Amino acid sequence: MPEMTFSVRWPDGRVVDHYSPSLVVHDHLTAGSTYPVDDFRERAATALGIASERVRARFGFACTSAAATLADIDALAASCPDASTVIVLRLHPPLPQES
Repeated sequence: MPEMTFSVRWPDGRVVDHYSPSLVVHDHLTAGSTYPVDDFRERAATALGIASERVRARFGFACTSAAATLADIDALAASCPDASTVIVLRLHPPLPQES
């Protein structure tokens, strides 16, 4: 199962690399895009939930790393002022090019 990271610049300026056990994050976030923190948190939660279920379907258990990533995002989001935004800097690896 291909895993990935997505790099995010939070409102306080720090850049954090977040983990996903699946490339599904590409369906919910776009590199170079800015999102309100609440929207980013919701998109990340959806993607990480799908990713965790893909792990469950393949291995018989949910991905605890996806849950830990979401917990980290929740903690960071809770510390942000209202109306703050995050910037998704990078999604790695990129999706393979279709031929």
